Amino acid sequence: MKTGIILLAAGLSSRLGRPKQLIEIQGKKLIQKAIEEAQKSRADSLVVVLGSNPELIQTGFNIHKTPFIIHTSWKEGMASSMQAGLRFMMEKEFVDQVILMLCDQPFVEASLLDRLIIEKYTAGKGIVASAYSDTLGVPALFDRLYFEELLQLNGSEGAKKVIFNNHADVQVVDFPLGAVDVDTEEDLDRFLRLYQQKSPLNPS
Repeated sequence: MKTGIILLAAGLSSRLGRPKQLIEIQGKKLIQKAIEEAQKSRADSLVVVLGSNPELIQTGFNIHKTPFIIHTSWKEGMASSMQAGLRFMMEKEFVDQVILMLCDQPFVEASLLDRLIIEKYTAGKGIVASAYSDTLGVPALFDRLYFEELLQLNGSEGAKKVIFNNHADVQVVDFPLGAVDVDTEEDLDRFLRLYQQKSPLNPS
């Protein structure tokens, strides 16, 4: 089965006050780190969905080696940005399943993305979701059976709605660090502390 990754990087980062996509960690922008993990995974294709400040965000990654689209209606909410990426995957890549991924979950690695793919094969479920903070969410993998339902989401609705609407067909992958995202300066400080602790130079 052909797997596509939709990397959502369209938001304004209003709470942070600056583009979170361009936060630099050990010399690498957050969006570039996310792209590299996606490209290292078993997935067959990737598309990055840009929205707010697209020209600026494009400076954070190699636009010549990374497929991306600019979603001009990003203000309509996360659902519309996800759907723009999904339509790209359906029309250009003809994928059988997609992984939805956010660029502000800095602990997402290729190994987790691969685990989502493997779990789908072994468990035989249509959805594989990450578990953290007593909930289920992204990164999450959806079989094409759920593409139409994803396309029906509105406004700020996210993939979580589809996950919970179809709980019986969901395989769960534990990912405690999925709770770490970068919405505020406090989030960024917390992430940098965790990242340093988990660095190979600081194995504690």
